[in-house]
Amino acid sequence: KQFFEQIKGKKIAMCGIGVSNTPLILNFLKKGAYVYACDRRSREQIGSIADELEKAGAELKLGEDYLENLEVDMIFRTPGMNFNLPELEAARKKGIAVTSEMEVFFDLCPATIFAVTGSDGKTTTTTLIAKMLEAEGKTVHLGGNIGKPLLPEIENIKSTDFVVAELSSFQLISMRKSPDVAVVTNVAPNHLDIHKDMDEYVEAKKNILMHQNAFSRTVLNRDNDITYGFKKFVRGQSLYFSMEQPLKNGAWLDTGGTIHMAYRGIDAPIM
Repeated sequence: KQFFEQIKGKKIAMCGIGVSNTPLILNFLKKGAYVYACDRRSREQIGSIADELEKAGAELKLGEDYLENLEVDMIFRTPGMNFNLPELEAARKKGIAVTSEMEVFFDLCPATIFAVTGSDGKTTTTTLIAKMLEAEGKTVHLGGNIGKPLLPEIENIKSTDFVVAELSSFQLISMRKSPDVAVVTNVAPNHLDIHKDMDEYVEAKKNILMHQNAFSRTVLNRDNDITYGFKKFVRGQSLYFSMEQPLKNGAWLDTGGTIHMAYRGIDAPIM
């Protein structure tokens, strides 16, 4: 509640108009913020969402110069937006706070957070975790780079709930908090047309666990050299998974196709 009280009357630029950002824009308008809905596309390309946002009170800023001369208090990057865009760097130099939905959500969320990143398999893994928690009767909020934005739900999320979020490298690059449970499926060259280089991409992925504590949990791919290399940065408990070798601490697949779970000296077939 305190956050939404603080944004009342503030000028906020939301970058990217689409299915995921629209609920966020509408939510901020309801909370009394003055919202600029910014997008590189034209009104014709955006379609009826533009009319919906204007009717709700948003001011549209469209076209190639959509990020120029923004006189606002805060800019929310869209999940796929390059953190290093010159326009965003210029905004930071002017003292404008540049953030993202996930950054703010992690700061405010009272629930246990599971987050998944990786070059492949993020959506499948995120969905499976959510389904398993739901099967246990838990209240689960699924979001991030999958499904709906989570920030509009923050006032209804309880400390006994669970959040499962898929996070891209673009979301992770500027995160200041880590999830309670971090999962990295693998890391391979990806999005190098947007990231400065492979090193920046790897550092962004690694950021999912860099702000954890002794009570956190991290799950890493033993078969991926880059991912396995993250183990030296783990502050809490680490677990692994492998399709190539037996493990003493994690899940592994034997040559007969049976999945084992090894933990604290006990190895048991589970599937």
